[in-house]
Amino acid sequence: LAACGGGGTVDDGGTVKLRLSEVTHSVFYAPQYVALEKGFFAEEGLEVELINGGGADKVMVSVLTGEAEIGLAGPEACIYTLLEGREDAPRIFAQLTNCDGSFLVGRTDEDFSWENLRGKTIIGGRKGGVPEMTLEYTMKKNGVIPHVDATVDTSVQFNMMAGAFTAGTGDYGALFEPTATEVELAGQGYILCAIGEESGEIPYTAYFAAGSYMDENPDVIQRFTNAVYRGQQWVAEHSDAEVAQALVSAFPDTDVDVLTTVVGRYRGIGAWNTVPVMKQEALERLETGMEMAGELDQRVDFHKLVDNSFAENACG
Repeated sequence: LAACGGGGTVDDGGTVKLRLSEVTHSVFYAPQYVALEKGFFAEEGLEVELINGGGADKVMVSVLTGEAEIGLAGPEACIYTLLEGREDAPRIFAQLTNCDGSFLVGRTDEDFSWENLRGKTIIGGRKGGVPEMTLEYTMKKNGVIPHVDATVDTSVQFNMMAGAFTAGTGDYGALFEPTATEVELAGQGYILCAIGEESGEIPYTAYFAAGSYMDENPDVIQRFTNAVYRGQQWVAEHSDAEVAQALVSAFPDTDVDVLTTVVGRYRGIGAWNTVPVMKQEALERLETGMEMAGELDQRVDFHKLVDNSFAENACG
């Protein structure tokens, strides 16, 4: 394999070195970490370096500038970029998760109802990001109008939300795992509900790369997708405890019992795709949420945004 376009390199043994920018570091992406830990990427001849992007917008910048060959974030980042008419806009080639991965955390162990949010402030994430838009969509679905009945704070960076909440900002926060459970175990909040269970199936997190990189390196994209698919299958076929054990190296500061609990929570809401194919109707559901949030006034051509051929080959 020749040297990869977009910054990937090949070592003397023929292994392709890739930089993967992930939107955050969370158990929500368990199949990816399993694929790393179990050697599925290595068996495909790939050496993957993880970069914590700290937000979908930052992940997109890293892909556009060549800091990373592949990005993992919400599809909204690719939708915005495509609609901007940017040259060499990234395309989505594999889906990892299929619902919201955040949990609503409050300051009291209350008998939760969405009506409880009235007059309160919720730390929701970056305006225009999938976490914030899904939160607003779910609030509206339950009769609580964001910015009218309750305040959604969009001023806090995604990777700073837990710190802001525990420092006293807001009445509620939408936090990912294992952070939500760690906040609860520290006595600094209570997990009240799974937002993904309320919002329904959407293509919440997906892999993408610059169009030129995909065109020049289809074999690399295929091998990457193969490894992701194997990770998804492994998670589906193993117990919560087994998955948690496979995540220990990715989350060395988190107790394995906590990891087991978190894996069970995510499995319980059907968070993980068992195949990396993105459904058109699921993307359209996401676009509906974006429209309701006032962040989208034009829909994209699914086939310009998504290339399912790699995912379909992996499954075949």
